[in-house]
Amino acid sequence: MSTSLVSLPIQKDAHAAEGAVPAVKPAVDPSTLRHKAFLEAPDWRRIPAYKDVTEEQFLDHHWQSKKSITRPDKLLEALRGLTSDEFIQDATAGFAHAPMSVRVSPYVMSLIDWNDPYSDPLRTQFIPLASRMLPDHPKLGLDSLHEQEDAPVPGLTHRYPDKALFLPLDTCPVYCRFCTRSYAVGVDTEEVEKVKLHVSPERWAKAFAYVASRPELEDIVVSGGDAYNLRAEQLKLIGSTLLEMDNIRRIRIATKGPAVMPQKILTDHEWFDALTSVVELGRKKHKEVVLHTHFNHPNEITGITRDAMNRLFERGIFVRNQAVLQRGVNDRPETMKLLVKRLGHVNVHPYYVYVHDLVKGVEDLRTTVQTAIDLEKIVRGSTAGFNTPTFVVDAPGGGGKRDCHSYEHYNKTTGVSVYTAPSVKAGQFYTYFDPIHLLPEEGRRRWADPKEHGKMIQEALDAAAAKAR
Repeated sequence: MSTSLVSLPIQKDAHAAEGAVPAVKPAVDPSTLRHKAFLEAPDWRRIPAYKDVTEEQFLDHHWQSKKSITRPDKLLEALRGLTSDEFIQDATAGFAHAPMSVRVSPYVMSLIDWNDPYSDPLRTQFIPLASRMLPDHPKLGLDSLHEQEDAPVPGLTHRYPDKALFLPLDTCPVYCRFCTRSYAVGVDTEEVEKVKLHVSPERWAKAFAYVASRPELEDIVVSGGDAYNLRAEQLKLIGSTLLEMDNIRRIRIATKGPAVMPQKILTDHEWFDALTSVVELGRKKHKEVVLHTHFNHPNEITGITRDAMNRLFERGIFVRNQAVLQRGVNDRPETMKLLVKRLGHVNVHPYYVYVHDLVKGVEDLRTTVQTAIDLEKIVRGSTAGFNTPTFVVDAPGGGGKRDCHSYEHYNKTTGVSVYTAPSVKAGQFYTYFDPIHLLPEEGRRRWADPKEHGKMIQEALDAAAAKAR
């Protein structure tokens, strides 16, 4: 049998045969590179309260923390002469009805467009306005994710088989209006008396003992509150204690800090070295320690952010981002694509985009499951797959994170979607509810009648069950 290779005729391209120049992409439109063109530093001096602040002060984390505004009257006082009396009155009334405490850093204040505060995406996230508030969805609860129900000890939620959420404290560098832990984070408000999760060695010891006793636990999220607010020695204690446990393979340290106070990474050397030491200890033990942060809008990323992320990158600290989908903030395709691209540009990997949880007092920020599905379709392909986030619904009632398009049933008229979580709680259905004001007229009419609520939910559950059969 012959082993010679068979020669096949080579077909030449007709254009190539004629000596045509191979096709090349046209020159790129500079507007498509907006992700590289971010603000180097905000002009903080345009705010009357900061007009005499030096660059050295503004870039110091101590000053940022000390000057963070924690009372509504102080925040509004800082804005007098910068925005209208109408806005100040609107915000005053908004704070009176907000379930979340107030804490806004000077850095965040300086990034807000005070010429148009009503539509500014950062103002929207941190400063409530009474004129924008809508009635809460009737199926909304203060702890919609039922984190406390899955807590074997206070401040430790064990829902997924191999992962637990550890909440060592209940404070943050800023307080977001949309926080899913408004049941515990911050001080009591006129609307909410908080669950207390203060720093406590005794409480921490119970959490550590539980984690060590569960061999299936391999992955711990250290959140809060916010790990940014842990002292250096506390961060090292938590990290080293967990890493010394044979069962633990991964630690995720969660913080909003880089988005709202990147100065800490640049100037709090003790905290930064503590973070580095935990990461390096993990590396020596062949265990993963990463930082999870929370940018929601491309305007939150500045030259200061870049410098902070560069410092993390130089220390070999991997950073992932978890955003929350919010109406008027990042629910437009171009905004979300710009956020994803800009995050990648500063070495932050987009990980999740959460469909907004059912949180009290922020119905104006929620949008629909369909919006998330549409956005994911548009965003995918705009950059590398490893820099493309997954859009998820954190299923109310304790189902955990589900791909937004993986519903068992979704009625866009009533806004009821049904999810299952076979590897979390097999056999259970979990319902999510689109905001009523975004539903078609028939859906709004049915939700206006309390007698219809149970019927709509049962219709969705029956449809999901029929699909599962």
